[in-house]
Amino acid sequence: MTDELLLIGLVVAPFGVKGQVKLKAFTDRPDHIARRVHTLYLKLSGQTSEQTLVRLHEHKPGLLILTLQGINDREAADALRGAEVYIREADAAPLAKDEYFIHQLIGLAAVTADGQPIGKVRQVLETGAAEVLVVTRPGQPDALIPMVHDFIASLDIPGGQVVITPIEGLL
Repeated sequence: MTDELLLIGLVVAPFGVKGQVKLKAFTDRPDHIARRVHTLYLKLSGQTSEQTLVRLHEHKPGLLILTLQGINDREAADALRGAEVYIREADAAPLAKDEYFIHQLIGLAAVTADGQPIGKVRQVLETGAAEVLVVTRPGQPDALIPMVHDFIASLDIPGGQVVITPIEGLL
């Protein structure tokens, strides 16, 4: 499996007695997954298994109910508790022009608008309001850069860099 996997949620509990599971969703496009995705990848205890998605519906905002082929009772569903659920990037909804996958930001070189190197993006924190880049800087503490237009001059994922417009105290 050479495709990049995208985390779409976490199995939190069984649902009912027929093998369905509750999924805490990390996707904002459950409708796309329900219509277009047939194969899910579940990671649990270091093992990845391929599962066929039979049905997905939104129970409440942020909570999905999955029916998986071969998971037919509550005990089998409960055994999946804590599993991370992934789809292949190729199966994801197409991105708009200014959209990106979070994993694509990891490893980008961060530079200032005048070309001074800052460091490399090590992590992306999702705060709810905006993502925050955690940039590792040689010999200095990590810098936290909010992903908002005031600070991000440009984002060049194919070119491997993010250009920052720093304000005083940001770095």
